[in-house]
Amino acid sequence: MNLLFSFLEPNRPHSALLAGYFSKVVICLMLRKTVPLMNYVQAHQDVFRQLVDLIGITSIMEVLIRLVGADDHIYPNSMDVMQWLGDSNLLEMIVDKLTPLSPPEVHANAAETLCAITRNAPSALATKLSSPSFVARIFGHALEDSHSKSGLVHSLSVCISLLDPKRSISSPLMHSIRSQHIYESTIPVDPETVNAMLPKLGDLLMLLNVTSDEKILPTTYGELRPPLGKHRLKIVEFIAVLLKTGNEIAEKELVSSGTIKRVLDLFFEYPYNNSLHHHVESIIFSCLESKNNTIVDHLLQECDLIGKILQADKQPILSGDLNQPSLPAAGRQAPRLGNLGHITRISNKLVHLGSCSGLIQTYLQENSEWNNWQASVLQERNLVENVYRWACGRPTALQDRTRDSDEDDLHDRDY
Repeated sequence: MNLLFSFLEPNRPHSALLAGYFSKVVICLMLRKTVPLMNYVQAHQDVFRQLVDLIGITSIMEVLIRLVGADDHIYPNSMDVMQWLGDSNLLEMIVDKLTPLSPPEVHANAAETLCAITRNAPSALATKLSSPSFVARIFGHALEDSHSKSGLVHSLSVCISLLDPKRSISSPLMHSIRSQHIYESTIPVDPETVNAMLPKLGDLLMLLNVTSDEKILPTTYGELRPPLGKHRLKIVEFIAVLLKTGNEIAEKELVSSGTIKRVLDLFFEYPYNNSLHHHVESIIFSCLESKNNTIVDHLLQECDLIGKILQADKQPILSGDLNQPSLPAAGRQAPRLGNLGHITRISNKLVHLGSCSGLIQTYLQENSEWNNWQASVLQERNLVENVYRWACGRPTALQDRTRDSDEDDLHDRDY
């Protein structure tokens, strides 16, 4: 064991190839000689420190994820082991790797390890990670340096996973581990965890301001001045997940800070960012389905969602306004807006919810322009886009597909 784990010593070479072999051996020992291995690790706690120092190597991260119990059913005394892990300073070491001083690959692997811990809730480590002190610690690293976009993105990934453990950073390792777990119900979010995130909403809102960003990204249709960026997209995703928790205090904070209004503006400022549209659509649906009338009023009145929808549909061509971040190429015909599909879905959601919500119905009925647009444009568009009415071109559903002669021959053949 001493010889095996001496590979982790700082004076040894740590190539990806050697780390891969080390990972395979340790995981094999973990599966076949679990008790002796865990006894060794408990007796040599510097192993965790050395593993965390090398967390930027993916193979080492895989070992760490196994050790922290993302696959904890392999431990004979899993509760004792998890409690011991919770009492150690392992979590502090991993979280501190999210500091802006760490390189992006360290941020990514540290975040993936922490997300694996959240998905393994309830456990001592997951409970510790979701505590207000650790949430504050994660946000502290995220906002420590506004120039470190990688630290912000991956720190928010951990916060998103705390709010919704089913979300994961995609990787083959995570898929293999998740396939061994059955998620029967959503793990309720501790209100203290949510409340610990709210003081930082103002700082995140400032980062959604694109006016001071001078970056220019050429595109096929023109230019983005500036591009939205992964960090702003991740902030919007975080807000979408935060709203899905249904926390009333979070809803009030998002309304009072103007965050929802800013996010809605981004939806129309970046008409070709489909990922952004997806998250904003989720935010809008969460607001409309909320039991809190204040957030519904805010969305439909102060944010003027209905007016923005009608305006975008009235002028479905990319504007050449230099004050907007999305600009068409000079000398070419401006393209059609790319968010009209999401606008149609949001409009249909408004109509649907209006039938069962008196408040939403009132806003819709008071707007004569909306009523005319719904009865003509929206209704006609829904008819055109209903694939089940198409005479041709609709992909055949599996249950509708009839077997052809080759399939008959294949199924009827006796092997």
